[in-house]
Amino acid sequence: MTIHRCSTPWSRALLASSVLVPALALIASPAKADPEALPTIVVSPTGTATPLSQVASSVTVITAADIEREQRRTVSEVLATVPGLNVIQTGGPGGTAQVYIRGTEARHVKVLIDGVDIGDPSDPNGSADISQLLTGDIARIEVLRGPQSGLYGSDAIGGVISITTRKGSGPVRATASAEAGSFGTFNQTAGFSGAQDKINYAFNIIHLRATSVPNVPDRLITPSVQQTKSYYDNKTISARLGYDFNEDFSVNWVGRFTNSDYRYPNYGFTAQDTGTPRQALTRGEAVWSALDGRIKNYFGVDYTDLSRPTETSSGMSIYNGQRLKYDWRSVIQALPGQTVVLGADQQKDYYQNNSIYTPTGRVDVSNGNKGVYAELQSQFAERIFVVSNVRHDYNDAFGGHDTYRIAPAVLIPGTETKLKASYGTGFKPPSLDQLYGSYNIFGSITLGNPNLKPEESTGWDVGFEQPVEGGRVRFGTTYFHNDVTNLIQYTSFGSYWSYLNVSQAKTRGIEAFAAWTVGPQLSLRGDYTYTEAFDAQTDEPLRRRPKHKGSVTALWTPTDQWQVTGTLLAVSEWYDVDRVAYPTKYVWSPGYAIVNLAAEYRATSQTTIFGRIDNVFNKHYENPNGYLKPGIGIFGGIRVATQ
Repeated sequence: MTIHRCSTPWSRALLASSVLVPALALIASPAKADPEALPTIVVSPTGTATPLSQVASSVTVITAADIEREQRRTVSEVLATVPGLNVIQTGGPGGTAQVYIRGTEARHVKVLIDGVDIGDPSDPNGSADISQLLTGDIARIEVLRGPQSGLYGSDAIGGVISITTRKGSGPVRATASAEAGSFGTFNQTAGFSGAQDKINYAFNIIHLRATSVPNVPDRLITPSVQQTKSYYDNKTISARLGYDFNEDFSVNWVGRFTNSDYRYPNYGFTAQDTGTPRQALTRGEAVWSALDGRIKNYFGVDYTDLSRPTETSSGMSIYNGQRLKYDWRSVIQALPGQTVVLGADQQKDYYQNNSIYTPTGRVDVSNGNKGVYAELQSQFAERIFVVSNVRHDYNDAFGGHDTYRIAPAVLIPGTETKLKASYGTGFKPPSLDQLYGSYNIFGSITLGNPNLKPEESTGWDVGFEQPVEGGRVRFGTTYFHNDVTNLIQYTSFGSYWSYLNVSQAKTRGIEAFAAWTVGPQLSLRGDYTYTEAFDAQTDEPLRRRPKHKGSVTALWTPTDQWQVTGTLLAVSEWYDVDRVAYPTKYVWSPGYAIVNLAAEYRATSQTTIFGRIDNVFNKHYENPNGYLKPGIGIFGGIRVATQ
């Protein structure tokens, strides 16, 4: 069955903006670029620090300064405007938040914090829930789009989100902030960092609280019933330490612990259910260099413990997932312009389900995986760059699996046009819950299927990037295409539900951007994504993948003290499951457009006053279906820092 939809006002606006922003960029007045500007360095596409201009992969870099300017408090908010991504969150702060990249499933996205995979072994799909990730200690986020299993292994069919926290450097520096505003919001941060002699350190405490957030649209509530709002309280503690024994050997450690209290409307919308998710992760790493740094070895071990206790009127359920991983990576400067990366890893996932809905009362299962990989990063004649990698995984439940990727880029002399392309494969094993889970919810029985096979993908993209006016203007376009087979689908078998490898999907589309540094006080950037994602067997659209998404961001610094940012985000309609009639009824959810404003004033060298208005025009919309997003919100606060 083919489903056709008429274009909406929002989709027409997005198409217009995709033409308008590049047009504005092309008529920019001449000016010289800053000759002292440093190139943007990325790590996620290759595993080594590489100038972005030499990378063929589509990657978006978000810095701590970007997050601070726009005053985004959660990672889900930060990612909302990134091209190629669709962020879904069930309500306001604390609601489950997942990311779809280039039309693939949320479970096809690998999320890392300081190299630690936070995909949840206890999640029904094994997905990473980013709802608990606060931004107060984040230094950088790299969003890498396209299949990346050749380097990152499983779960990287759609791409990789790599988050790096702040590392201490220089004299000791202390920071603190406080913010209050709409929806009972009261947020605070405190931290200190620095480096002395051979040691570096960073410690942070972050608290976010929103006590009265509308969660359910009025259309689902009986007029005589007062809406039950959601409550969220998140406390996060993080630390990062490093010690250099000498110029050839050092050790590093990171740790992060989050404890949350999330109360949200129950199924009838008349009372609250309660979740108290906890996330703990840690990683230790030793770095050894040899042959004057031409060989650098990294030996690491990391551990995650993710717990999701949930209490409803029916009783308490607890879902626990743990992961223990050992890894080794060696970066070898083999020849001038030739870098070899070799690596191996071994991990074990554990899942415990102690749920009132589990007929046996408890599920306790595990699965392991071993992987080896090799990568060659090549540069020829200072204008041609090629990254190629290959990986072999052996999974305890499914046996061996091979993946690979190749990504060439060419810089054209004179115009400095970058031509880029990539081709790669990916795979995603079934989650432990899909294999072995067992539920009986109000008479609806769900059973796992231990005979499931891994989902597999092949994807490619091709595009260009063009600087103009000495780099003051940049624009580019990338076309992408993915084929996913053996997709796991939740399927009815009459008296019960289970999972089967029954689907095939295709996703394709265009990512376009234009950035214009109008002058020293004003810069503009526009992004547009067109996505087609559909079931290759039925032609039905895949859920929660809007065809059109666009954003425009403006940064204005009228004086050295003032800084103002404005962001427009517009999303077209999308196909979704009806919240009330799940999983049997599907609907089209209308698109939306919102505007956010943020400003800050540097009162002194140590004190900054800031404020923001989210959803300026108080747009009422749902994303996903049945979950109301917050209306207009006004917030303000103060930030202090020692020199």
